[in-house]
Amino acid sequence: MIFILGPTASGKSAIALELAERLPIEIVSVDSALVYRGLEIGTAKPSIAERARVTHHLIDLIEPCERYSAARFASDAGELIEDIEARGHLPLLVGGTMLYAKALIEGLHELPAADPLVRAAIDRQALESGWPALHTRLAALDPASAARLAPNDAQRIQRALEVVMTTGKPLSAWLADAARQPSRPGLACRSVTVIALEPSDRAVLHRRIEARFESMIQAGLIDEVRGLRARGDLDAECPAMRSVGYRQVWAWLEAGGATPLKRLIESGVAATRQLAKRQLTWLRGMDQRQIVDCLAGDRLEQVEQYVHAAWSAQLQAADSN
Repeated sequence: MIFILGPTASGKSAIALELAERLPIEIVSVDSALVYRGLEIGTAKPSIAERARVTHHLIDLIEPCERYSAARFASDAGELIEDIEARGHLPLLVGGTMLYAKALIEGLHELPAADPLVRAAIDRQALESGWPALHTRLAALDPASAARLAPNDAQRIQRALEVVMTTGKPLSAWLADAARQPSRPGLACRSVTVIALEPSDRAVLHRRIEARFESMIQAGLIDEVRGLRARGDLDAECPAMRSVGYRQVWAWLEAGGATPLKRLIESGVAATRQLAKRQLTWLRGMDQRQIVDCLAGDRLEQVEQYVHAAWSAQLQAADSN
């Protein structure tokens, strides 16, 4: 498995498209927001022309009112990898949702299934009291999980509360037990190459993030979110609407656009910077990653060398078998 991972605005997609001009690549998206139909501008979704130029997978799979999970990603991506290889092509896994990459590389532990009724009850409580209040409640029930979550990390707070409420056992304890047991193998038997696009100068990445979010606003992100709100089957707690950018624009529209547009841009940029910080933290935990400076002039050539080396090793292994 060959991954190109990196924080938002590091140029992952552009490099993958360039590589596809040189190698028989099909791109498998490792992005939790690109799976949703109708989320175009705020996800920087590849254009129709780009998807016609290079085959992309795991884009526009579901409606934004639906849920997608790391487990489903691991299953879908695993099947795609085998299909792409059967066509004689190279599957290139590209994105920034590190949990998805981890699920595919390491396999997943069995955890309690979702309970829609409990989730709905938690959502109602969040509407009444706010997620910071539920974070405080989680701290009393599962201190270890609360300690690693931000007070507004709605999706993960909800999941941790759901687990302890349905099983009586904290999520942190479930994870500790699972860590002592072998995970489901998935594709873990394969060799893995992780090419990490990381900035040598974080300030430059921050400027890219700011310019990118401003360009999304200019391209019509507000109207896109306004249209999603008008559907009638979405709310602010839907996983799709919790995506960075969409969450901030939704809240701004919910308040009637009362604050200046400049404030919306500032909040969107700040949230995107926090996302990039979390993505880089995940990457630093991948000891075997091959680091390429996403700001380097020869970054494409460096990535291509790593991809060539990994693919050549794969072909040699296949020949020997």
